[in-house]
Amino acid sequence: MTQAEHPRSITVRVPATTANLGVGFDVLGLALDLVASYTFTPADELLITGCDEHLCGPDNLVWASYLAACEELGVESQALHIHEESPIPWSGGLGSSSTCVVAGIAAAQALAGRSIDRSLTASLATRIEGHPDNVAPAVMGGLVSSYVEDGETVTTRWVAAPNLRFVCMAPPYRVLTADARKALPAMVPMSSVSWQVGRCLAMVSALASGRAEDITACCHDRIHEPYRIPLIPDFERLRTCALEAGACAFLISGSGATMLAICDGEQAAAGVEQAASNLMPELWVRTMRASEQGVTVI
Repeated sequence: MTQAEHPRSITVRVPATTANLGVGFDVLGLALDLVASYTFTPADELLITGCDEHLCGPDNLVWASYLAACEELGVESQALHIHEESPIPWSGGLGSSSTCVVAGIAAAQALAGRSIDRSLTASLATRIEGHPDNVAPAVMGGLVSSYVEDGETVTTRWVAAPNLRFVCMAPPYRVLTADARKALPAMVPMSSVSWQVGRCLAMVSALASGRAEDITACCHDRIHEPYRIPLIPDFERLRTCALEAGACAFLISGSGATMLAICDGEQAAAGVEQAASNLMPELWVRTMRASEQGVTVI
């Protein structure tokens, strides 16, 4: 495709994601059916709209990721009007920054007349974001396990069972990823490692099969959640509320502050959503499905 044939405007759609899924610390991630959209239009100078004013400068994460991808691809960057439409709460835990990174990288490829190279996109996004657990499902869709080998992000993908619902709860405060990282111990006992590995594998199987009792049995994390829960003041009372209302598991989404109740079916999810909303009216609560669709360009 020649420069003249390049699309004058493109829209990149990226799903929200939930990472860790309890026992899959820095390994597991799941795409959700809440989607952020970013429209890129060539312009005379950089213009960013649709987000808070303090995010509209040249350090905007979408723009910075676009520039990094252009450099990686060896293509010339251009001034753009970037319009962001993201329903993802900024309290942290649903991959809001990952959608920005992935959108910028995808746009660099599309505006250069290329189709999306998902492997390259995942690897570059990991280098920008620092870890693959959120960006990998944002790129690939579905339930994704990921790790980094020689600078490349390696992914394995499954489809989450259609009966499962994910009730996401974002409080009116943030937990910074840096603070969540600082809360973790420098070392963990060998017994916790074996505990975690076995349950991580079981969690993948349980999410793929949709067996609620298996999710309940294997979702008890020892690596990160015990240290991060104190950073989320409402975690314990919301966990009690969600489990009493019928959730089969209650977890920190990513590093928080968003929390995640996994439910078997629409009725159970509706009960959990109502109970959580009644307990904390200021809570942002949404019931979502897993999404098989990763980043797309239209």
